[in-house]
Amino acid sequence: MSGDHFGLATLLVLFGVVAFGAVVPVLPTGAAVSSAAVLARSDHAWEVLLVVAVGALAAYVGDLVTYAALRGAGEPLARRVGWLHDDEQSRPGRLRERLERTEIRTLLVSRLVPGGRVPVLLVAALTGYPWYRYVGAAAIAASLWAVVYAAIGVVGERIFDDQQTALVVAIAGALLLSLVPQVLRRLRRPR
Repeated sequence: MSGDHFGLATLLVLFGVVAFGAVVPVLPTGAAVSSAAVLARSDHAWEVLLVVAVGALAAYVGDLVTYAALRGAGEPLARRVGWLHDDEQSRPGRLRERLERTEIRTLLVSRLVPGGRVPVLLVAALTGYPWYRYVGAAAIAASLWAVVYAAIGVVGERIFDDQQTALVVAIAGALLLSLVPQVLRRLRRPR
């Protein structure tokens, strides 16, 4: 997504990076959406909506693929993952309960926290969380996630006149945003 032109190639790369990163969480997918938003805004402001739509769709598709794969792995995977238990007091039981109470918020937060999405999807898939409920909540969470990261890019681009500086700031801002929950969690731990 380098260069000064936003177009179909940028959207295709964005889709590929975000969808792949949603299945194999090794790519900074939020930074990809922020960067694409900077490029889109520099050409035509309305193209930011395309970035949000493509980013959300790619995240959603990746989440569905991951959920389906984990659900298909079923009981053998549940046995391999030692912390999974069926009782309500277990960590997965509490997470499943939170997911049922606040589906969209839990899925959105799990997308914003580095490495947070996989445990939530694992628990949802292996504890029989209903597919029809997951599909709707995941669509809304992926859309909100894309809006947050596109906004980071747009705000960074508005603050800095130079597009390269805006891209660097958008990527750094997206990475920092993804680290904040982790830092706060460490600060709240009793010593």
